[in-house]
Amino acid sequence: MGCTTEFCYSKYLKLLHTEVVPALGCTEPIAVALAVAKARETLSARADRVEVYTSPNIYKNGMGVGIPGTGLTGLLVAAALGAIEGDSTDSLELLKNVNAESVKLANELIAASKVAVSVKSTSHKLFVEAICYDSNGNQGKAIIVDKHSNIVSAERNGSIVWKKPEEPVETVASDNPEEKISLTITEIYSFSQEVPFSRIEFILKSAQMNTVIAQEGLTGNYGLKVGKTLAEYVKKGVLSDDMANYAMSLTAAASDARMAGSTLPVMSNSGSGNQGLTATLPVVAVAERLNASPEKLARALVISHLVAIHIKSYLGRLSALCGCVVASAGAGCGISYLMGGGVPEIESTIKNMIGNVTGMICDGAKVGCALKVSSGVNSAVQSALLALQGICISANDGIIEDDVEKTIQNMCRVGAEGMRETDNLLLQIMTSKGEG
Repeated sequence: MGCTTEFCYSKYLKLLHTEVVPALGCTEPIAVALAVAKARETLSARADRVEVYTSPNIYKNGMGVGIPGTGLTGLLVAAALGAIEGDSTDSLELLKNVNAESVKLANELIAASKVAVSVKSTSHKLFVEAICYDSNGNQGKAIIVDKHSNIVSAERNGSIVWKKPEEPVETVASDNPEEKISLTITEIYSFSQEVPFSRIEFILKSAQMNTVIAQEGLTGNYGLKVGKTLAEYVKKGVLSDDMANYAMSLTAAASDARMAGSTLPVMSNSGSGNQGLTATLPVVAVAERLNASPEKLARALVISHLVAIHIKSYLGRLSALCGCVVASAGAGCGISYLMGGGVPEIESTIKNMIGNVTGMICDGAKVGCALKVSSGVNSAVQSALLALQGICISANDGIIEDDVEKTIQNMCRVGAEGMRETDNLLLQIMTSKGEG
């Protein structure tokens, strides 16, 4: 089935505009800061104390990640900054104006034991409940559910002061099974080829924005310096200056900077900055080496981002399966297209990816994510190159099937259902480190 109607165009364009958006900092702690800021805004006085309750996955992903502009890590810092800094209308960029004074005030709140973050049992993988108290005894509360920026309600002293209006259900990367749109690889490819360039030219902003933070990671000393170190080995001749190493170093460098607290925004995908980087920068790197036109790059990026969105629609925004696997699969498809591949090669790329890196765990957001990003990118290039030679992992192997859509669903069942206990164990290990 193709995608050549205005209805189909509108559906995919809306998905891209909704799911590929700017974000500043790791989206889990930013979601915490956003919920706290919304709760604080219901009060007429400054927040004097903050309580935050999150789903296990939010807690896990926010424990060790850098908060932009602070040099600090973790959810306590994010919650404290939300109490004193930012406008909730800025959504995932609300900490863009953090400065030394706001960091000082945040640290004072934490030092006075006036900020608490704990796990709450909930059916939602993505859940944040923030409660702020002022010195007059007033209480403000806000709740985020299913999407990092999805504030669903705000209360003051138990009375609803704001509630999200009802709207048509059109999201795909939601943890609510009733909020999913049906996509297919064939339709995604058809859309990417048939839609007028003028209507998708905006996707090039993801390339521009994410390349800026990649260059920051290549020149600065962020995190584990994975991307920068790979690039230095290329300069020394230890590693070859080829397409795969360039894509790995560029993407990993962006992740290095982002996870270590760079103040530069990134273009995210399905609520994740790292997924946005991974769906974008390998495609940019290959397009650069091939001297691809802006239009060719835009169509490749559309394929990459939409494939990632498609897979996330089954997996959910947060899971025990590393999201870099999903985004890398999208990138592999974009690379395959840039190198002359069509639907058969793109489908084979996805199967090769799923047969290779499925099972990579997500043990929280942290600077070490850059290593997983580089591994995913390397697999994406490898999978695409094999597919272009007609090489595809067999349906006799593991979770691979002849139907690429069933293959995708199998991988997501492993991540969403099969790794549920893995998720619990990961959180248990991470929260008990240092005990005993």
